[in-house]
Amino acid sequence: MSILLLASMVCMLYFSRKAVKEEATLNAQQTLDGTISRIDNVLLSAEQTAGNFYFMMLPHLNQPEQMYKFSRELVESNPFIIGCAIAFEPGFYEEGKEFMAYYHRTDEYDPTLVRSETFGYSRYTQQAWYKQPIQTGKSGWMNPMSDVEGVTEPIVTFGIPIHQSGSEKPIGVMGIDVSLKLLSDVVLASKPSLHSYSILFDGDGTYIVHPDTSKLFHQTIFTQEEYKTEDGLKEAADAMLRGESGYRPFMKNGAKQFIFYKPFTRLAVKGRSMETLNWHVGIVYPKEDVYGEYDNLLYYVFALAIVGLILMYILCHVIIRYMLHPLKLLTTSAQRIAEGKFDERIPASHHSNEIGHLQDNFRAMQQSLAVNIGEMEQQKVTLQKRADELKKAYNDIKKADRMKTAFLHNMTNQMITPAAQIDKDVSTMFASTTSTDGILTLTEDVQKNGEAITKLLNDLINMSEEEMRKEDSYENED
Repeated sequence: MSILLLASMVCMLYFSRKAVKEEATLNAQQTLDGTISRIDNVLLSAEQTAGNFYFMMLPHLNQPEQMYKFSRELVESNPFIIGCAIAFEPGFYEEGKEFMAYYHRTDEYDPTLVRSETFGYSRYTQQAWYKQPIQTGKSGWMNPMSDVEGVTEPIVTFGIPIHQSGSEKPIGVMGIDVSLKLLSDVVLASKPSLHSYSILFDGDGTYIVHPDTSKLFHQTIFTQEEYKTEDGLKEAADAMLRGESGYRPFMKNGAKQFIFYKPFTRLAVKGRSMETLNWHVGIVYPKEDVYGEYDNLLYYVFALAIVGLILMYILCHVIIRYMLHPLKLLTTSAQRIAEGKFDERIPASHHSNEIGHLQDNFRAMQQSLAVNIGEMEQQKVTLQKRADELKKAYNDIKKADRMKTAFLHNMTNQMITPAAQIDKDVSTMFASTTSTDGILTLTEDVQKNGEAITKLLNDLINMSEEEMRKEDSYENED
């Protein structure tokens, strides 16, 4: 049962972990798609706003003051846009002079707008947000401005080349700025889990979205310490730059984390500039966010399993001891019976199982054995009594034999003297020198001695007959 329980628990935990991993992967993919969608919504909103104002501005290109108006209203109309610059080629309005109408927010959440004549410390004609649309003649997003001296606000810029009717070459550029901090806040507002976060960086590894705003505009993924020391993050970053999708584990501050990634793709909308941004989005999941609840469940399950096994062990131990108690009793009783205590009392069993039947049968055997031993003891006493009687009889017989021997010896001794006397008298009688009187005297002695011998013989015969009668009486008794 314990093995089956542990096997079931291991299978449950294995498939639970697999399900948790699949759910985390699915959640990460959904979060990645949601992150891309939210970022793209911000970009699309800014693009549409800029496009609307672009067409509103075209009829008023010859009115410089109107450019300031359009710049201001464009920033005011869209909360995602923190700045708008409308710049023209030098000499467009006045020979030899540059012109840029620029309004921007002092803070992404502050509605106050500031008018500026310049963007950064360098000339706008030397800056990428202006040069790229002029050279390509196409609208598009540009990576965070990192080459403009004096610009510390992390932004991405969408540039629209301004074409005058009848001219193929752009005469200027409308540039709108989106704050990376604001973009990060928009994305990070919907965190997939407690400690997870989303990141977005361009093909150079420059962060566009990151929860740590200090990394925006100032740091790339390649300058991170983890990239230099953690192979997992390096492999993930390289795979992201190759446009792959997937996930990789890596270590950060001694904690295991997972990064899910996929290339940034924009929604295809009619009339939208669909240039390749070469952006890459990722979501970082700490292991505790992925497997935290599972690990807690694992601890609870192991704790319950250990407690359950201990309780099962105790319960089985108690039940087995209870079930085997009659066997222990029978073992003790058998030992005492082996020691000769055949009257050992064995209680009746209250169990109806095999052990109970064994105890009842052993009890019946012990009782039968006690009865037989009692009868044997009684027979032993009887045999001992008869043996004592036989021993006494044997002793009496030996005594009688000794008495007989003594009696015969005594009788023989008594008969020797008369017999010797008779022999002597008979020898004298045959002597020729004996007178008649002497012979008579000898004859009388012979007769006297013969009578004495006869009497002794009669006593011996009577005694033999008496012994024979006793033996007959003993035989009749037996």
